[in-house]
Amino acid sequence: MNKQSNPKLSRAERLAGQLSWLRPLLLAAGLAILLSGFARLGYTLWFRDRVAETGGFAYIMLQGLRFDLVTIGYLFAIPAALTPFLNALPRIARYWAQALAVYLLAVLAGLVFMEAVTPTFVLEYDIRPNYLFVEYLRYPKEVFSMLFVGYKLEILVCAVTVPVLVWAASQGITRQFARVDRNSLLFAPVFSIAALLLCFAAARSTLDHRPVNASTVAFSADTLVNSLPLNSLYSVANAVYEMRHEDSGFPYGEVAAETATDAVRMAMHLPSRSFVSNSITTAHYQVATNGTGRQRNLVIIVEESLGAEFVGALGGLPLTPNLDALAKEGIWLENLYATGTRSARGLEAIVAGFPPTTSQSVLKLGRSQRDFFTIGAFLKEHGFFTSFIYGGEAQFDNMRRFFAGNGFDTVIDKHDYKNPSFLGSWGVADEVVFDFAHDYFESLPSDKPFASVLFTTSNHSPWEFPEDRIDLYEEPKATVNNAVKYADYAIGRFFRKARQSSYWDNTVFLVVADHNSRVYGSDLVPIEQFHVPGLILGGGIEPQTWTRVASQIDLLPTILSLAGVSGVHPAPGIDLTRADIDSIPGRAVMQYGDTQAYRQDDKVVILRKGKTAAAFDYLEHRLVEADTDQAILEHARALAAWPAIAYRDQLYRLPPKGAEAAGIIAVLQAEPVAGTL
Repeated sequence: MNKQSNPKLSRAERLAGQLSWLRPLLLAAGLAILLSGFARLGYTLWFRDRVAETGGFAYIMLQGLRFDLVTIGYLFAIPAALTPFLNALPRIARYWAQALAVYLLAVLAGLVFMEAVTPTFVLEYDIRPNYLFVEYLRYPKEVFSMLFVGYKLEILVCAVTVPVLVWAASQGITRQFARVDRNSLLFAPVFSIAALLLCFAAARSTLDHRPVNASTVAFSADTLVNSLPLNSLYSVANAVYEMRHEDSGFPYGEVAAETATDAVRMAMHLPSRSFVSNSITTAHYQVATNGTGRQRNLVIIVEESLGAEFVGALGGLPLTPNLDALAKEGIWLENLYATGTRSARGLEAIVAGFPPTTSQSVLKLGRSQRDFFTIGAFLKEHGFFTSFIYGGEAQFDNMRRFFAGNGFDTVIDKHDYKNPSFLGSWGVADEVVFDFAHDYFESLPSDKPFASVLFTTSNHSPWEFPEDRIDLYEEPKATVNNAVKYADYAIGRFFRKARQSSYWDNTVFLVVADHNSRVYGSDLVPIEQFHVPGLILGGGIEPQTWTRVASQIDLLPTILSLAGVSGVHPAPGIDLTRADIDSIPGRAVMQYGDTQAYRQDDKVVILRKGKTAAAFDYLEHRLVEADTDQAILEHARALAAWPAIAYRDQLYRLPPKGAEAAGIIAVLQAEPVAGTL
């Protein structure tokens, strides 16, 4: 007999029996809150100095409880609504109980797993797991190889922690299911509606127009601290949800397309008659400042994760003696800044000259896989043979498809190296890439110029490189400092060979990092962590040091000019060799998660998702709050809006060689525009 029909039970006992279906759900919710809160407390103590600077310990813990309830509201809404009905049906109740138990344990397993992997992710990215966590899962071979080599202890901790905690939770949840009585089907609709309303209220967590989201708890200038109130399961799920807008990203306020375009054109500091296309709004004719009349080969070496903190010539650790020496033999860029924190972001800036967006890099987006402007597409039209030479698998970050579809004749990856002397988790050693490239360049016909992008891999976690190449900076061998020192060894080795080659005198080389090893700091955007080395050298390049603030997007027009290639392209970067360069403010754009910094000399504007823009002065490598310069603020917002517009409307491409453009080009060639030389 069902206990609910027992006349000896009091009304309170009968009501408790009717609500006993809540027992497993409440226990699972309580365990989730307890586990998440314990992990959050651990992270808060771990970063107690940074938390103390914000005065936000209590805020983090209270808002953390709030977001744990938000997570539970989303995850438990449907099970909580269905349980009163299914528990009331004798033939289904048993099977539903089993299915619900599996679901609740899966939720707890996911929460425990995400918190267990969070410390490793934080050490790498200085923020809770976000979209990067999911993005890397697209490349399981590289990821699992890297994890196995470099994170054995972390794997062991997860392998032990997750099963043990889930097993312990299963014991309690099983006991609660044993105490569930069958509720009345008559009351099921009331219980179901009440459960839905309760979960909805928990998930929304506010009476405001919009529900809470990650920006709700962005209370400080420290991005990591702002992420602590979240739990990592919510952080990743929210990032996946937001990736549905991957093509367009999100705006930092409403900016009209015309306003954004005008701002970008103004920032290019060119007279209006330089622009040669009505449909491709930034297309302009660039006159090369190298007036020899000879087109030089172009080699772009993109160094993995080589931030300024590792470069001696930039005040970093003494890990780059070869690069430091080379800095005295070419054009050394002392104040160059990366546009982002990922390789794909760096490549889009260096190879395409494209500013960062709040979406994914254009390397991965659908509309940019063909007819998107790159230096390869431009030089191919000018008779160059073009190639992309990578040490890893070119499928990573969609590089093969992007480069092959946008002007690169040849794409080389780790599968093309015959019997490489060293193969690690992420690909062949840097010296293998350079040896291949050197032999390849020597084999190309001398009557046709070539352009090549080389992308290295050795300076990537888990930092694998050949034995007996360098004197280790520290023990153990597999550290970022040792990997940087090896990468520098490979650079020096390559240039010693290149100087003796047949192509040296007629080649311009660019060495630049894609981004820093990891970006961290208590500022909203840690500007100094975006500081990267940049070096231009080769036959005919005179040694000099450039101290102006510059962005990776400025490199493309600069090296085109030094290579002696004039022509029409839409890249908005500044040619740093221009005669009027001293009259143009130095500037850089840096994308950092949901935040973007625009720096103009030592003025910085920070644009944030769902937040008011903030203004700072950049003094002694730190951001200091300052009065807002409205002109710079509006300019920064417009510059942030334009790339998404250009991508969406397919405005970032080479213009057709029409009669109108040809006529304007003829005029410009005969009488170059002032300020473009």
